[in-house]
Amino acid sequence: MTWDFQTDPDFQQKLDWAATFVREDVEPLQYVLDSAYDVANPLFQRLVRPLQAEVRRQKLWACHLEPELGGEGYGQVKLALLNEILGRARFAPVVFGAQAPDSGNAEILARFGTPEQKERFLKPLLANEIVSAFSMTEPQGGSDPTQFRTMAVADGDDWVINGEKWFISSGPFAAFHIVMAVTDPEAKPVNRLSMLLVPADTPGIETLRVSSIAGHRTPSHSYFRYTDVRVPRASMLGAPGQGFAVAQTRLGGGRVHHAMRTLGEAQKAFDMVCERVISRQAQGGRLADKQMVQEKIADSWIEIEQFRLLLMRTAWRIDHYNDYLKVRRDIAAIKVQMPKLLHDVVARALHLHGAYGISDELPFLGMIANSYVMGLADGPTELHKVTVARQTLRDYTPSPDLFPDYSLPSRQAAADEKFRDLLEGLALEAAHG
Repeated sequence: MTWDFQTDPDFQQKLDWAATFVREDVEPLQYVLDSAYDVANPLFQRLVRPLQAEVRRQKLWACHLEPELGGEGYGQVKLALLNEILGRARFAPVVFGAQAPDSGNAEILARFGTPEQKERFLKPLLANEIVSAFSMTEPQGGSDPTQFRTMAVADGDDWVINGEKWFISSGPFAAFHIVMAVTDPEAKPVNRLSMLLVPADTPGIETLRVSSIAGHRTPSHSYFRYTDVRVPRASMLGAPGQGFAVAQTRLGGGRVHHAMRTLGEAQKAFDMVCERVISRQAQGGRLADKQMVQEKIADSWIEIEQFRLLLMRTAWRIDHYNDYLKVRRDIAAIKVQMPKLLHDVVARALHLHGAYGISDELPFLGMIANSYVMGLADGPTELHKVTVARQTLRDYTPSPDLFPDYSLPSRQAAADEKFRDLLEGLALEAAHG
């Protein structure tokens, strides 16, 4: 889809419907349901299933997937516009069939899974009958894959997995794990790791504890220990040593979706504070008429618009090139800006609500906690800044001279040489009057 600062009218109608639907029917779910991953909960089934059916009728279910997998095959531009709306309600991604980590895991299974794996795991995953876990990070090294110690060793027709995985999203509810493990410790770091599909009921998987995140009602991040966990050789997703390549199937687009949902959350906080400042009276007038308040409103609006434009350009470039490697810097840049935008916009909104802003009657503290989550999920901010810098600097060449050619004396000398004949001619003319 070509995007030129206006949206196709037919798709805009779908976005308008989604915005109303999320606001009126989806947002209330977070006040009566605990976890978006507890799909076996009878109340979840009673409340969420009818909403999912309506999304399917509107042809907005799992839009990131190709039609043969039950989605709409939308490009990143359309997905970006839709995901900004989904970011306004915690249950919106699951209602629209686009929740992480299932969306990325489904893409991995669709590309690398066997027919049997697709029938057993992918099909119910796409229907949201089950949920999954992406078992990657480890307690001793976080998301640094060079520090991973979980091993998968070939033994006859099986792989045997031993190790620990830490802070695994949706772990308590997952029907299967996609585990990143070292299969060749002697290889280069980029070729040491492989992906393995592991059913959650496989003997040897132990949950050491489950952690929660501020602002969330239910603990949902697991600390797993794998002890002699045995899975068939066919459980490997992709070729041996290709764990990084398989991971990129889910991480590139997923970071864009995270960013758009985060933008939606920031926009929601901004909408709240705008209503607040035009409603609240203080010091003889509305808060909205105070210049320091106006400065905060202006800063938030500008930052939101800047970030939205960077996001939409990134989405367009992904659609245009169809190659995440060519858009690696752009994706890293939005990953860097995402937590800062959310933190700063929400912090201003909280401040302008006064003491009410820090109470448990408003969502701002949970939103600020989520800004830190976004600065850590899918790799820390610092890592992505390094990517932006390296990708940028490789387009430049070093100066061979002691003083760079952009120094003013160098520029002056170059200009004198360029215009020498003209300048000398003018000088002669002036000399001869």
